[in-house]
Amino acid sequence: MVTVVAAFALYIWNGLRPTSDGAVIQMELKKGMSPFDFAEELEENGIIRDAFMFKYYLRLKDEGPNFQAGVYELAPGMDRDAIIAKLNAGETLKKETVRFTIPEGFTVEQIADTLSTAGIVGKEAFVALADTDKVWGDIDTVRSIPKDNKQLRHRLEGYLFPETYELEIGSKPEAIILRMLQEMDRKLDALPENWEETLAERKLDYHSLLTIASLVEREVVVDEERPIVASIIFNRMKEGMPLQIDATVQYSLDKPKERLYEKDLLVDSPYNTYQVKGLPPGPIASPSLKSIEAALYPADTDYFYYVTKKDGSNAHLFARTLREHNRNIKLSNEIAK
Repeated sequence: MVTVVAAFALYIWNGLRPTSDGAVIQMELKKGMSPFDFAEELEENGIIRDAFMFKYYLRLKDEGPNFQAGVYELAPGMDRDAIIAKLNAGETLKKETVRFTIPEGFTVEQIADTLSTAGIVGKEAFVALADTDKVWGDIDTVRSIPKDNKQLRHRLEGYLFPETYELEIGSKPEAIILRMLQEMDRKLDALPENWEETLAERKLDYHSLLTIASLVEREVVVDEERPIVASIIFNRMKEGMPLQIDATVQYSLDKPKERLYEKDLLVDSPYNTYQVKGLPPGPIASPSLKSIEAALYPADTDYFYYVTKKDGSNAHLFARTLREHNRNIKLSNEIAK
């Protein structure tokens, strides 16, 4: 009897003792994989001597439920408790990542160009996905995009938040777009608690808010002027005046121009706010949080016009009447001389 017990004890000791030292290998504990199945793979790769005894040890110590999925560096000769501790702590290999920055005011096509030039994803695949009616999980803002609106140039235009991102190398367009949509939701959550009530009071939805914010983004450089330009947009809409925003004309053209001419203002497009009253079908670019805040909380002004100062400041001259506006245009031209 003593001999049998001794033999069994020897079997347990031998099954649980570390294997001989060897080279480090990478092993993946897949999501949803049981600790016992992973024990089999540990034995197959020579990390442990006996999967059966390792499973018994896990049961005895109530270990395994907290193992975290991921890729681990493991080596023959590791102590069983060291292996368990590593799996519990989730000491996985960090996957290689890539960083990219999407500037404020970029369009879907500019975003796609940036990602394509960096070799992250293909432009055509990214744009095509941004144009589908795909449901993006629990992203709130996307639900406000008008369905079956064929006038939209790109469905997700304005919804991809401009920011610096870091994602795993090899991330597919779906993962990148979802991350950018999530960031837009996160930024909106940072607004004052009653912002949705304010939105309702202004009789706007998310889509209209982002549309106005995108107009502000493409028209304004000086932050202090964003709420003022937003107020002009609201004032003109209230009076039934066309917005006459140059940035919408640029968006309507096949290629943006450094300077617009009278003929450009006649371009046939639902985005051309010289020809169509009210807001364009959707955003024309990805707005910054400051532009979103300006659209949500515009200044209280009685301005209806603005013109860029030609002094290199990127600031504007504002006017209440067309006569004042024409005077500002003349003044701006004189400054440029």
